[in-house]
Amino acid sequence: MTFKSVTGKSWKLKNVDSNKVLKLIEEFSLSEIISKLLVIRNISDKDVKNFLNPDLKKHLPSPSIFKDMNISIDHVYSIIKNKSTIGIFGDYDVDGASSVAMLIKFFRKIKLPYDFLIPDRQKDGYGPSINTFDKLLRNKVKTIITVDCGTLSNEAIDYANTKNVPTIILDHHQASINLPKALAVINPSRIDDNSKLEYLCATSITFFFLSALNKKLKDTNWYKNNNVIQPNLFEFLDLVALATICDVVPLVGLNRPLVKYGLKIIHKRKNLGIKILSDISKISSSPSVSHLGYIFGPKINAGGRLGYSSYGTKLLSTSDIKEANYLSVKLDKLNEERKKIENSHMDIVLKEAELQKNSPVLVLYNRNFHEGLIGILAARIKDKFFKPTIILTGLNNILKGSGRSVYGFDIGVLIMKAIEKKIIIKGGGHKMAAGFTIDKKNLTLLKEFLNSSFTKIVIKEKINNTVYADSILLPSALNESFYNQIDLLSPFGPGNHDPFFIIENVKVLKFKIIQNKHINSILISKDRRSINAICFNAKNTLLESYLCEKKKNIKIVGKLSLNNWLGKKQVQFIINDVSIN
Repeated sequence: MTFKSVTGKSWKLKNVDSNKVLKLIEEFSLSEIISKLLVIRNISDKDVKNFLNPDLKKHLPSPSIFKDMNISIDHVYSIIKNKSTIGIFGDYDVDGASSVAMLIKFFRKIKLPYDFLIPDRQKDGYGPSINTFDKLLRNKVKTIITVDCGTLSNEAIDYANTKNVPTIILDHHQASINLPKALAVINPSRIDDNSKLEYLCATSITFFFLSALNKKLKDTNWYKNNNVIQPNLFEFLDLVALATICDVVPLVGLNRPLVKYGLKIIHKRKNLGIKILSDISKISSSPSVSHLGYIFGPKINAGGRLGYSSYGTKLLSTSDIKEANYLSVKLDKLNEERKKIENSHMDIVLKEAELQKNSPVLVLYNRNFHEGLIGILAARIKDKFFKPTIILTGLNNILKGSGRSVYGFDIGVLIMKAIEKKIIIKGGGHKMAAGFTIDKKNLTLLKEFLNSSFTKIVIKEKINNTVYADSILLPSALNESFYNQIDLLSPFGPGNHDPFFIIENVKVLKFKIIQNKHINSILISKDRRSINAICFNAKNTLLESYLCEKKKNIKIVGKLSLNNWLGKKQVQFIINDVSIN
């Protein structure tokens, strides 16, 4: 069954083997919808119980599975015994801030002196450099740990080596064949790493690193001999959940139980910074995956985008309530400032994107764009046009670029190839996002390279204008009981997407425009059942006239959410697209 939407998309119901559905119903006493969704996700019989109730402790692999883990632990153990100062260098996004915050919290607990540095996005650029490493070296650090960066920082690490300061890299970004001459490069994306955990974010890598270090300290009786209480590392999993969601890594394999357990820690409000940020954001219920990705993440990132790069790390690592309040309020204000600048830029970039809409990959340049916002602009254009998108800016001949991709088009690998071909100067990334610098004269070469690469990759089924729905849903199913069933398959995100449902034969009863961009509608079905629905960023789009028109019979496709305001729960339908009956 296929529908055509008002935005030109096709809706298709996913294929499902009814015999497999029936088998799950009978074998595990599951409802039909849960069995159907499990079959659609290709969850085998033997994996059903673990998928629905993942046991993190049972499935955590040994940290030694990562290449270079053991040598890094032995080295840091010697640093701890000598009570030397350790340096921490992290990226300015949520994953970097969370990774650095986790190391800070651990080192504080074991009373190890440390110094940390988050580079300024505009002044310092991405990743370690000789200048930024110099700042740490001046503070007499004996070792530098880089998190969420460093895999491509050969020059900076060579410089640290000349000062007899070894570097340990904790990263997940795409690695080249020639790794930097660091003491250790713990990165599951390196070619010779056999962990098969390349889907982890850097904060998860940091968690494994600390797990190995914690075990070393315990096995050698360091805690007992130094009268130090052993940290409970599972309390740090709130940071892992936050970073995993905000870095948009796939919720597959180990990531699902890590996020599921991390959300439980967040619900306990263990991290003071997250707790205060939640209060400032007026989240009265337990924070969800959506809260992490759409509320916490943008606010933490706002500091790095607008010149306050260390604020996210400080908020996530602080134990001082005054500091937590100050940082939360400041980040909240910076995020509002970011929105205003972003909206002014979007008007410009949308016009340029329209001119290139027939190109497989959108490469858009404007010299006046704010460098800290080009990544988020790329993400918004990518979502609107469903195409890999690169946004560039710069006042001189050396431009900064940020890219966001769609599934099946590994932009991190392509950036590495572009470096090898000398199209771009330097850069890095992973499957879904990348950042780089390029000489302005090579822009045409970059466009040709990316568009040519796109046509060579057989991903038409993955990168097309189709919405795949899991099932047609009756309006009577929109209740808390049904939502709780669907929630058994959570957490949802890339690699484990929210189930998408089609609801037919509804009309708009009333509507309201929110913040001049979202449309909140009350829809009514033929049997007079009402549906509370919202369509984000629908104002001034093709969807607006259909969601603000009371006479037309429409179909909607989207996902479920549960609003929990002051203890009152209500199932809401988040509309992705509209079709005419």
